[in-house]
Amino acid sequence: MGKIGQCRHYHHQIVINMAGVLRLTRRVGGLRGSLLPTQGSHHVQQGARYTSAPSTVLINKILIANRGEIACRVMRTARKLGIRTVAVYSDADQDSMHVAMADESYNIGPAPSQESYLNMKKIMAVAKNTGAQAIHPGYGFLSENTEFADLCQQEGVIFIGPPSSAIRDMGIKSTSKHIMSAAGVPIIEGYHGEDQSVERLKAEAEKIGYPVMVKAVRGGGGKGMRIVMTEAEFEEQLESAKREALKSFNDEIMLVEKFVDTPRHVEVQVFGDQHGNVVYLFERDCSVQRRHQKIIEEAPAPGLTEEVRRRLGEAAVRAAKAVNYVGAGTVEFIMDKNQNFYFMEMNTRLQVEHPVTEMVTHTDLVEWQIKAAAGEPLPVTQEEIRLTGHAFEARIYAEDPANNFMPGAGPLVHLATPAADETVRIETGVRAGDEVSVHYDPMIAKLVVWGPDRPAALNKLKHCLTQYNIVGLANNVTFLSQLSSHSEFAAGNVHTGFIDLHESQLFPERQPLPHELLCQAALALLLLEEDQMRLSSVMSQDPFSPFANSTGSRLNHTFTRKVDLNDGDNKVQIHISYGGEDTYIMQIAGHSYEVSGFLQSGGSMEELRCTIDGSRSTARIALHGNSLHIFSMDGPCEIQLPTPKYLEKLRGRGAGSTGGAVAPMPGVIEKVYVKDGDTVEKGDPLMVMIAMKMEHVIKAPEAGVLERVLFKQGDKVDKGSELVAYQQEQDDSNGEEAS
Repeated sequence: MGKIGQCRHYHHQIVINMAGVLRLTRRVGGLRGSLLPTQGSHHVQQGARYTSAPSTVLINKILIANRGEIACRVMRTARKLGIRTVAVYSDADQDSMHVAMADESYNIGPAPSQESYLNMKKIMAVAKNTGAQAIHPGYGFLSENTEFADLCQQEGVIFIGPPSSAIRDMGIKSTSKHIMSAAGVPIIEGYHGEDQSVERLKAEAEKIGYPVMVKAVRGGGGKGMRIVMTEAEFEEQLESAKREALKSFNDEIMLVEKFVDTPRHVEVQVFGDQHGNVVYLFERDCSVQRRHQKIIEEAPAPGLTEEVRRRLGEAAVRAAKAVNYVGAGTVEFIMDKNQNFYFMEMNTRLQVEHPVTEMVTHTDLVEWQIKAAAGEPLPVTQEEIRLTGHAFEARIYAEDPANNFMPGAGPLVHLATPAADETVRIETGVRAGDEVSVHYDPMIAKLVVWGPDRPAALNKLKHCLTQYNIVGLANNVTFLSQLSSHSEFAAGNVHTGFIDLHESQLFPERQPLPHELLCQAALALLLLEEDQMRLSSVMSQDPFSPFANSTGSRLNHTFTRKVDLNDGDNKVQIHISYGGEDTYIMQIAGHSYEVSGFLQSGGSMEELRCTIDGSRSTARIALHGNSLHIFSMDGPCEIQLPTPKYLEKLRGRGAGSTGGAVAPMPGVIEKVYVKDGDTVEKGDPLMVMIAMKMEHVIKAPEAGVLERVLFKQGDKVDKGSELVAYQQEQDDSNGEEAS
C-alpha cells in the first residue's frame, strides 16, 4: 500500500441486470482518515501477502461479508497478515467505518439486509470479480447459512468457517440434540419433533411442565425465543416467537424445552483444523442478559472448580468432533446452581464476545480462522493453551434501559472513549458523527478489558465505563456502570435472571443533583458563553468592544445574574456574582460556593477544569440541544436548560395531541391488528413493529374508539410518529345528565 498519503481507495457499485450479467462501475477516491491502523496494527507494503506451508492454500485477498465492528475487527487481523480486504456495503453504510478501512469497497444494494448483506449472489459476484480467494462472514447475516457455505464451495471461494454439514447439523436444534446425546454431551430433554401444530406444541409444553422455553430451531442471538410461564400465554408467545424467527431466519419451526430456573449461561470456545485437531480455549460466562441477549461477558466463568472447567472443555470438544468441526465455534451450555451443565446449542461462527477469550489466552482467533481455512494445522496443542488473568466485555448499545431496553437509532453527536492499550480494547464500527442505523443491530461498541484477576479486571471495567461518553442518542453506559458496581455481580453471583432480580438497585430512583454539580453546570454555561462572545467580537472585527467582555468585570457596580436549570422535574435557580480574578460566587438554596475554572479542547467534547471551594475536578462537557451533558469520574449526568415559553406552546400542539399510541423508535410496521372504528381496551395490541431486527408490540395506551389507523403493514415510521388516533369525546350539547 506504500505511504498513507499515496494510497488510493476504491468504491464500487455492483449491478446484476435481468440477464444475470455482472456490470461493474468504479469510482476512485482518496484514502479516508479512518483507514489509519489501530494501536498494535500496521500498514503493509502493496503486494505483501501471508505465505504458508506448501500444503496450504495461498490467501492474499479476503472479502468480509459483514458490516460494523466485526468487519473492522477482521480487517485489522488481515492487515497484520498482509492480506488485502474487500468490503461490501448497503446504501445506509456508504460512509461507514468498515468501508473506509477496506482496500476496496462495493455497494450491494438498499439498506434492508435482505436486499444487501443477505444477498448471496451479489456478494459472490463481488468476490469473483475482485479475485478474493476467501470470504469471512463475521457473525450474523450469512455466517451460519448453509446455502452460502455451499455456494462458496461451488464457486471455488474459501468460506472462512466450518463445513456446511456442521452448520446444518448444529443449526437445527432438534438435530443437534440427537447428535450431542449420541456423543455423550449432557442435554435437556424437550420436544424437537416435526409436528408443529399449535395443539401438539401446547400438549408437549404441558407434558414438560411450565415454565417452558419455545425457541426457533434455527435461532440464535435471542431471536425467535420466548419464555412461557403459564398455559394461558402459550399461544400468544408462540405466535410472536414464530413471527420473529421467520423474519430473522426465514424459518418458523420451533422446539419446546424445560426452562431451568435461575440458570447460568456458560459457553466454551472451541477450535478445529482440517487435520482433525480440536482444542478448547476455556469458557466464558454470558449469564447477564436482557431480552435473552447478552450484555456483559467474562472469561473465565467465576466460581467454577478446575474439575468442572475441564469437563466443560472436554464436552465441548466432543461436540465439535461429532460434526467434524473446522474453525472457531462456541458450544453453549445451561448450568444450574450445582454446576451441572447441559448442552444448549452450538454457534458455528465467531462469537461477538470472542475478544475476552483472546485476552485470557493471548491468541488472535481471526488469525487462527484464516490460517485454518487455508489448511494450516492448529499452532498449539491443548496442553500448551494457558489461561491467564481475567477479562470482561461490556456491550455498549444505542438503547434505553429505563424503557425496557428499547433500541434506538440516531447520530453520535459527541463521542469520547478510554484510551486503548494492551489491557483495553475498543471494538467498534462507528466514529463521532456517524449514525446508528435503524436497519441493523444497535451496537455502538464492545469495551473489553483485562486484569491479572477478576477484581482487578472489574475495577478497570468500571473505570473505563466512566470514560466512555456518548451524546446524541440514548445508550446503556450508565446502566453498565450500575451493573458492574453491584455487590452481587462483584461476588460473581450471576445468572440469566440477574437484571430482573436486582431491578430496584440497577434502576434506582433519580436523586437531586448535588449543588457542586449544578455549580459545574452553571460555570460551563458561563464559559461557553464567554467563548461565543469572543468569537462574535472576532467576527465583528472589533475585539476592543466593551460588549465583547463577558467576564462580569464592570466599573462602579458588581455584576450579578441568574441561571435557571432543570434538575429532572425540579427547577433550580443559581444566583451568580462576579468575585474578581475569574472567580464566581454562586448561591443555591441559601448555600454559597466560590467557583472558578476554564475550558480546554478535548476532542469532540470540551474539558472543564473546575475548582469549587478549593476542591478541584475535571469533567467532559457537551451542549446538545437544550441539554448540557457532564461526564465525570462519578458518572454522567444530563441537565436540561429551560425551554422558552413560546417553544413550549408550539410543542404542546405537536404529535400525540389526540392521545394516540406513538412509535417508540424508527421502524417498519410488520402487522396491524386494528382498523378504523374499532373499540379497544387499554393494553390491547394495536400493531407489531420491527426495529433493530427485534419485534415490538405496540399496545393501546387507553380505552376508546379508534378514529383512524394511520399506518399499514410495510410502512416505515419515525420515532414519535402517532400510529393511531382516538375519537374525541363529545360534550352533551344540552349539558344535561342522562336519565
